[in-house]
Amino acid sequence: MTEIRRVGLSTGVTLNVAFAGPGDAPAVILLHGFPESHRTWREVAPRLEDTFRLIMPDQRGFAGSDRPMDASDYATDKLVDDIFALAETLGLESFALVGHDWGGAISWPAALRNDPRLTKLAIVNAPHPLIFQKSVIEDAGQRAASQYITWFRTPGAEKAIEAMGNEAFFEKSFAKHADLGMISEEEKRQYIADWSQPGGMLPMLNWYRGSKLIIPPTDATMPLPDFLLRAFPKIHVPTLVIWGMKDSALLPLQLEGLDDLIDDLRVVKLPESGHFAPWEAGEQVAAALRDFLA
Repeated sequence: MTEIRRVGLSTGVTLNVAFAGPGDAPAVILLHGFPESHRTWREVAPRLEDTFRLIMPDQRGFAGSDRPMDASDYATDKLVDDIFALAETLGLESFALVGHDWGGAISWPAALRNDPRLTKLAIVNAPHPLIFQKSVIEDAGQRAASQYITWFRTPGAEKAIEAMGNEAFFEKSFAKHADLGMISEEEKRQYIADWSQPGGMLPMLNWYRGSKLIIPPTDATMPLPDFLLRAFPKIHVPTLVIWGMKDSALLPLQLEGLDDLIDDLRVVKLPESGHFAPWEAGEQVAAALRDFLA
């Protein structure tokens, strides 16, 4: 049985958080990405809640959580601070962290903080920041696939989406990445209700606007930024990376070089799944997580 309640954080935001599983079981925080909510785990949570205490927030800017309107409120450090503030508010002495898409993108730097409370890291289709930034500069395919980020950052993109309508945005968001038949009418209506709140798309797009990621135009060449040329800190916690290999936005080359950046790495490839693996391949994702988190 899932319980939902609002949880105020020391970072100044209140998050809408779904809980499942026994309160005294090992804690797992699961973070969704764009343009979703805690409901991205709808196929995973029922398969894990017998064994783990699942904590699934709507992240700031999304669904039922606070939705600051300024891009500066979505700087990576602030988003990572939310993770540890949630753990602190809930009194977690230790927890595993699972992130998909943007949830994974902030889970990587969360692990780099070496906070002793974070004991395991699991990533679903979310690239390591070093590999992603390098690939967007050096690989023409990944650069082309990432141009949507530039569009989301363009002033007025939220108004263009509003003019398009949320039904059309639903099709645009998911049709290229997954079989729309996998999303029930009830789930579709929930997505649209979440996106239709006051402030609309702007808080969600601020995740892209608050990021320092560099996305060059498709026809530009540029040198690698300094941080890509220096030694990059390693991740020391045991790490599982689950990857839907049909992801057309984040190409499989994101798996190349992970061994050099993580002390203890396990990779599970899902050949028939795309970007939205948590609900496209919920059974496989849950099985991989159960095995890793046990």
